[in-house]
Amino acid sequence: MARIIAIANQKGGVGKTTTAINLAASLAVLEKKVLIIDADAQANSTSGLGFDVREVKTTIYECMVSDANPADAILKCDIDNLYLMPSHIDLVGAEIEMLNMSDREKIMRRMVEPLRDQFDYILIDCCPSLGLITVNALTAADSIIIPVQCEYFALEGLGKLLNTIKIIQKRLHPDLEIEGFLLTMYDARINLSNQVLEEVKKHFKDMVFNTLIPRNVRLSEAPSHGKPAIIYDATSKGAQSYLNLAQEILDKKY
Repeated sequence: MARIIAIANQKGGVGKTTTAINLAASLAVLEKKVLIIDADAQANSTSGLGFDVREVKTTIYECMVSDANPADAILKCDIDNLYLMPSHIDLVGAEIEMLNMSDREKIMRRMVEPLRDQFDYILIDCCPSLGLITVNALTAADSIIIPVQCEYFALEGLGKLLNTIKIIQKRLHPDLEIEGFLLTMYDARINLSNQVLEEVKKHFKDMVFNTLIPRNVRLSEAPSHGKPAIIYDATSKGAQSYLNLAQEILDKKY
């Protein structure tokens, strides 16, 4: 029975897609069967795993708006145990099309539930907004990973996200948990990185992952080659950090 984890923060450029791809690949390497759902119209998880968005036939859009069978949208990745439900630019219009649907906040949950038995983990790469697609992702998930960039405006907007999570817990999904806050783009040599780390730990204490994701060139290069860092350069600090994060998640007692 899969644990479904949404990776969300309405702030762009914090490492959501990098985390989705590399955490999923790391879990797959550790012999867990993993599905990434690309719930972002930019389709960066799709291209970052080596798929040409223009050639993909069935995507999350058709599954959510046209009742396509989710099994028909799942693609096998080059890494054993790793699968993808791709996205497409059409997803931009999905929120408008979903407005008149019944239980519109639970469309993704209905889509994902039949897939639970086929995977150990399902990771949802959310778009950088708190719109209906992200609400759907949080309603479908068991928990949420919140990537926080080690930069000046890191905590800006976190209050709004946490408020959205509280509303979802209250009205739609009382069992939604915060899996953890993940600090990304960390550079130990920079005072600001350490200040952000201290600030986040002060606010959120043991909800912060021990693993820090460093600023890493190989991690940045890997998506342009359509590969997770662990395939592009397994010895890189970025790849090793995501392996550590995967192990940290596997070690959790739920």
